This record gives sequence, structure tokens and C-alpha cells, in this order.
Amino acid sequence: MDIDLAYANGAFIAGADGFVPRWEAKAAAFREGLGGRATTAAYGPGARHQFDLFVPEGTPRGCVTFIHGGYWMAFDRSQWSHLAAGVLARGWACAMPSYTLAPDARIAGMTAEMVAAIGVIAQHVAGPVVVTGHSAGGHLSARMGCADIALPQVVRVVPISPLSDLEPIAQTKMQQVLYLDAAEITAESPARLALRNGVQAHVWVGGQERPSFLWQARLLSEAWNCDWTVSPGKHHFDVIDGLEDPASPLVQALIGGL
Repeated sequence: MDIDLAYANGAFIAGADGFVPRWEAKAAAFREGLGGRATTAAYGPGARHQFDLFVPEGTPRGCVTFIHGGYWMAFDRSQWSHLAAGVLARGWACAMPSYTLAPDARIAGMTAEMVAAIGVIAQHVAGPVVVTGHSAGGHLSARMGCADIALPQVVRVVPISPLSDLEPIAQTKMQQVLYLDAAEITAESPARLALRNGVQAHVWVGGQERPSFLWQARLLSEAWNCDWTVSPGKHHFDVIDGLEDPASPLVQALIGGL
């Protein structure tokens, strides 16, 4: 098996090059449309230690934090703002943090940054915190539910297309930037760690994703004995579209019953 091809997404998605420009345009328009209900705050001293906070009309019922993907090497919070639409329409706030990318940070450092971010976000919005994220952000969102991390505000994690075991990633060319070692693979792979007591988990993945991502999602759901959903017909780039729709099954998985 070509391990790099196994984790290549765009090569198997028609029109892949068009997704990022569309995301950026939709995100910018969404922020502009919210006006004063969209703000930015810092959670640390670094250049990327910031988060956007989108609040609904009225008092928020809690906050959903979305962590972006990009294989820990690309993107920031600005491309994803429109994905807050679903939970905002249901009375929840949504926070979207950036984090330091590789090679300037190790994955363990990114985990620590997200712990700090959620601590600050919880100071801005009262109530329960749900953490979700996509791809590498799915990995980081899963880490926020692990037993080795103390985040009592977090009641649910919904990793979307998560990378739950890092060992295969260390065998790809991405290793030239990520510098994973055996200790970090063990400590930072959610599928090798316990789910924290009191945290609910639901793993989400697209039915048309690469087999490696279906395996990663299944692996985490089995390790945590939690629900997982294979979203029919969805690939790695459109599996997140349901976050825009307040009536979608994905938004229900995020905040239903809370």
C-alpha cells in the first residue's frame, strides 16, 4: 500500500481545488453578516493564539468549539466561520481557534494550545462546552475528551473524520514536518487513550472518504465504545457541510439533548 496515497484526499475528490476559495468566501461573508456578534479574542501570547467567537441572539445555551484541520500544517480559523451557522441558529455560541502549525509546533504542543484555548473560551461563554473538529482538528477535538486532560467544562466531543492513531501518519512524507516519535504517537493518539469520565463522544465520517479515514474513525469508536456515524455519500471535503444546517444530523450529534 502507498501510505501517502492512503492519506491523500484531494486526489480523489472532483473539483478539489475549488473548495478552499469557496470556504474562504463563505466564511468572510458569514462574519460580515454577523456584525457585532462576531469577535476575536486571544487565548495566549503567540501570533496564532486567537479565536473567533460567534454568539447567537440572546443568551447562549453553551459553546461549540470547532478546531480546523489541514494535517496540522495548514489553514487557520478564518476559512471555517460559516460552519458556525447551524449551532448559532439553535442558540449556541461557536468558537473557532487557530493554533501554531508544524513545523513550528509539535502535535503535543498543539494539544496544549487547544486546552488553553478552551479554558479561555469557557470564560467568555457560560454553560456546557462541546468540542468538534475536522481531520487533524478531529484529532485535536478527540484529545480534548481524553482522560489525561482536565477540562471539566467539556461535556461532549464529536470528532469529524479524525486521525485517531498517529502511527500511520509517521510513515508518510508528512513526517518530514511533523517529527513524530514513538512517545508522542503513544501520548497523542486518542485511540490509544481512555475517554474521560463524564464526556460523551460521537465519531463522524463520510461514507465516500478514503478507506484510511474510515478505519481511523472506526478505530476510535471501538476504542471508546461510542457511537459513530458514516454519513452517506460524503467525502472528506463536504462531510462538514452539515454544520451549516441547524436541522442536520451532524448538528444534532453536537448539541442534541444538551
